[in-house]
Order: sequence, then C-alpha cells, then structure tokens
Amino acid sequence: MALARTTAVVCVAAAMCAVGAAPAAAAPRAPAPTNQRCVEPGPTIAEVPWAQRMLGPERVRPFTRGGGQIIAVLDSGVDAGHPELGGRVLAGFDAVAGSGPANDDCLGTGTQVAGVIGAKQEQSVGFVGLAPDVTILPIRVIAERPGSGNAADPQVLARGIDEAVRRGASVVAVTTITYQDSPLLQGAVANAISKGVPVVAAVGDLGDQRGVIPTPYPAAYDDVVGVGAIRESGVLWGKSQQGEYVDVVAPGEKVLTLSRAGGMTVADGTALATGFAAATAVLVRSRRGMMQAQGGIGRQIERTAVPAPGGAGYGSGVVDPYAAVTARLAATSPEPLPGLPPLSTEESPAWARARDLAMIGTGVAVAAVLVVLAFAVVMPRGRRRFWRPAMAPKPHQETEPDEPGPPVQLFP
Repeated sequence: MALARTTAVVCVAAAMCAVGAAPAAAAPRAPAPTNQRCVEPGPTIAEVPWAQRMLGPERVRPFTRGGGQIIAVLDSGVDAGHPELGGRVLAGFDAVAGSGPANDDCLGTGTQVAGVIGAKQEQSVGFVGLAPDVTILPIRVIAERPGSGNAADPQVLARGIDEAVRRGASVVAVTTITYQDSPLLQGAVANAISKGVPVVAAVGDLGDQRGVIPTPYPAAYDDVVGVGAIRESGVLWGKSQQGEYVDVVAPGEKVLTLSRAGGMTVADGTALATGFAAATAVLVRSRRGMMQAQGGIGRQIERTAVPAPGGAGYGSGVVDPYAAVTARLAATSPEPLPGLPPLSTEESPAWARARDLAMIGTGVAVAAVLVVLAFAVVMPRGRRRFWRPAMAPKPHQETEPDEPGPPVQLFP
C-alpha cells in the first residue's frame, strides 16, 4: 500500500449478525498514540476516481446501500473522527493488546480500507464508498508500522476473526496477512465459514519479488476468496501475487480513498482491492442473506465476476458488485455434455450436392470472366477501326492474255 507500507495485506470479510440485532452506538474516539509519528491528513480531491467508475456503485443503490450490516476492519484501527465515516464507526477491539478500543488509527491503513468500503459522499467530492450505509467495527491486528517483509502474527489474526464473529459483525475486513500457516488461524476461518460468514483475503503484495514467493494466509485456505489487484487498464498490478489462491481481482493501484484525521489520499495494494470485494460481500449479504444453500456469498462473487485476461493472477475476473447483488445462480452443478458421435468416413449426399454445385458455379464463373475479358479487348479496338478488319483484303489477281511475240524478220 501507499504510506511507505511494503508488506502484503489481507482483508477478511465476515458477515454474521444475529437476527434482529441492532448495531451498537459509536463510541468516542480513542486518542492517537503520542509516541508515534502518525500519518498526516490529506487534501480534498473532487474528481470521481477510476475505481469507482469501473465498479459502478450507483447501479447497486436501488437495491441496497449496505444498511443494517456491520463490517469489521482488521488492520491498524479506523479513524472514527473522519467526517465521511462519522457516526458509523464502533469502538472496536484491540486484538494486539487483547483489550481496549480500536477506533483510532495512527498508521492510516485501516482508514484507507474503511474508506473504499463505507465512506459517505460529500457534496463537493465525487468519491463514495461501495456500501455507504454500512457500520464499521475496527479491530486492530497491527500495532506499529511493519517493515519490509514483515507480516501479522497469525495468532493475532485468529483472535481478531474470532472476536469479530463473536461481536456479531456482518462483514470483517482484515488487511494484514501472514505467511505462516497456523492451525489456530485455520480454525478461526473455518469457524467463521461454518457460521455463514464469508472470508475474503488479500493475496499479498510480493508479486514483484524474485525467487519463491511465500504462500499467503488465510487466502490459501479452502472456501476463502483470495483477492488480487489490477490497474486502471485492467492489467494485473505488478506487486499483486499470483497463484491458485487468487479467486477474483479488484482495483488496487492509485486508488483514491480516505486519509486518517481527514481528507483523502491515493494508495496501492491488494488490501484496498480486498476492501472492494469485502464491500461487495456486504451488499450481497444485505440483499440476499447468508446464501448458504447456493454455495455461499463467496461463490456468488466469483461466479458473477467480469472475465479478465486470464492467468494465475486474475482468478475468475474482476469483482462486479451489481451482478453479485442481482444475479440468480443455479443451485445445482452443471451436468456434463453428452459425448460426440464418431466421425463418419463416408461422403454424405448433402456434401456431394454441395460439391457439384460448387464445381458448376465455378465453371460458370470462369466462362463469364472469359467472356468479359474478350469483350474488354475486342470492343475498344472495334470502335477505333469503325468495325473494319484490321488487315487489307488480298488483291484480286487477273489473268492477262498472251501477247504475240516479236515479228519474224524475213530479211536480215
């Protein structure tokens, strides 16, 4: 991501609310740490960002805006005081410390993800989140800015996922991944999926490194939707990792989003792409429910994706929020097509007739061409000679009568 963050990040989306449960009121924002140099506020940018033009959130507005759903963002926390998030950020939970709120954000990365998910639209700007009515539950899983190559503790991620499900989150966004396989983390993911909570995970930002790239978790687990990042052109972002764990892609380069303490910023990363995919899961959950009978919300997102160029980095294609919310997929698996009959070596009557007609037509066409060529040569020459023959007629030979010889001299 931007802000000098070079580690790969993950966004886990979980949507699990008790029936009829209402979101808790937003708590006062916790003070930012005084022993860290926090990210400064950003400027206000009025233009409509390219990611928003690509995904078209306005098409989903007649169906749902994500109201009544809670998305838990597992990252560095979320700035509850941001004007475009005001009143919709809960106190949250600090999974690193094991207690306390997480509604402040010194690093700013959690606020960036929260922006693409649920920022409301101001009159002077074109930017808006994909689900602007959603409530955000921040859960801190990283305490300090990680250095290059660092990743989150899998136990902290597991604790954060469990806490998000326990607190009734309808969607969870975990934007820091780990490269360590952990039974504890795998169990937390399995528990969420068993309760109907879809898990959406970033595939990591180490795609530009040489050598063997480590496997990202929880994206590599079964039934987890792995999300890669693309550029505005639709081509895969250079740092987006590639592998069988990629299921869909979303905008992840030069993405306009919110900055902590106010304003906006432009950032990169598969975490932001996962934010778009997680927001899509929120919209589907709000409109369609848990969808366990149809294979889950993850299957809905994958099967409705827009086809991409293909390859290990694109998965099923680009996330399509409108199609994911409105499309009706068959609950059963497709049946295999019947086998083709063996090819016949005998010539069919239809083929013989077609061949004869083709030969006759070819002959007629050749004759017509020859006639046209003959006329093209003869007609101009005939007009020039007024239709007289090109050679003079052979002269008529007449037989002359024999003349008498010289007179006979009688006398010398």
